[in-house]
Amino acid sequence: MRNWLILHVLSACCFGCRAEENVIQPTEDVMVVEGQPTTLACIFDTTDLSPYLFWYKQQTNSNPMFMLRRDTFGAGETSTEFKERFHARLNVTAKSVPLTIQKVQLSDSAVYYCALRPTVTTVYSAPLQKL
Repeated sequence: MRNWLILHVLSACCFGCRAEENVIQPTEDVMVVEGQPTTLACIFDTTDLSPYLFWYKQQTNSNPMFMLRRDTFGAGETSTEFKERFHARLNVTAKSVPLTIQKVQLSDSAVYYCALRPTVTTVYSAPLQKL
């Protein structure tokens, strides 16, 4: 018996984006059989000649988690827990950065966001000390 999963795909708002910049994820829900690969589409539009594209994963009742970043002139960055089965390649000519998930697992059921600029930031805090 095959288990079907639904992956939800949403476009994230750009943080500090200009009016001519946007991200489009043409498919909102992707149904996939557990154990099979799938690809989530992300198309972007920007006048930036070296854009940074991000993928985030958000599971029910939790904050979005940074998955990976792809940019024009570097290898980008991938969070440790996503290095093995999650891959994306930035195609500046086609203005796309599809996310491929190998061997989809039940734990992959989530909402996936593609973003043109970072939308989740880490706030570092240190305990206050009296001098």
